Amino acid sequence: LNPDTVVAVGAAMQANVLAGNRNADDDWLLLDVIPLSLGIETMGGLAEKIIPRNATIPTARAQDFTTFKDGQTAMAFHVVQGERELVAECRSLARFELRGIPPMVAGAARIRVTFQVDADGLLSVSAREMSTGVESRVEVKPSYGLTDDEVATMLKAGFEHANGDLELRNLKEQQVEAARVIEATEKALEADADLLDASERNALDAAIGALRDAAAGNDVRQIKLQLEAFNRASNEFASRRMDRSIRHALAGQKIDQLKV
Repeated sequence: LNPDTVVAVGAAMQANVLAGNRNADDDWLLLDVIPLSLGIETMGGLAEKIIPRNATIPTARAQDFTTFKDGQTAMAFHVVQGERELVAECRSLARFELRGIPPMVAGAARIRVTFQVDADGLLSVSAREMSTGVESRVEVKPSYGLTDDEVATMLKAGFEHANGDLELRNLKEQQVEAARVIEATEKALEADADLLDASERNALDAAIGALRDAAAGNDVRQIKLQLEAFNRASNEFASRRMDRSIRHALAGQKIDQLKV
């Protein structure tokens, strides 16, 4: 079927019903849908889709995120629209910040991001830190200033670049993971380097260097291999830090004071 004909016939049928020309056996419902996916920017410049395109409105979806750095007390949120995997290829809708996050180790905080689209197409995005309840939000009209031709162009670009975008997303995710473990390990070394002798420290430094070099390139397989090698090289250091942490936590306590 010719798509233009389908749209024209459907519009005419709906107009006929809205004009009051409904038969007794007519039973159909017209649903509004979201034309383009809605999401936020994550580490590495990636677009994390929260509400997928063609979701019927009104709708609401939520997803949990966490912090990237130790002691992080604020997060910046970038709301985007589109089908591409990189934020640079999507449409920017709004930015807002959440402050007042309790300082914790990286990955411990739980930030719930909720996207809600009402029947009028108004998007409300909120970010809430779950332990304290501190919250921030922003509202935006995703369809404002966006023509049908622009929507079609964005959809076409998403289909045409789907495979390449997925490969690039995989690369970015591995690079972000490499940066995360390198930063965490270097911070741990600042506090507990005395747990390693000279040769062990040299081996761990070499593993960090190899992982950093791999992450600077574009070979996903090589980054994964170096991550695995790094995990093996840092396992003993992590075990010793855990033992020290447990000893410090139990120091001065009696057996009958410990709670299971």
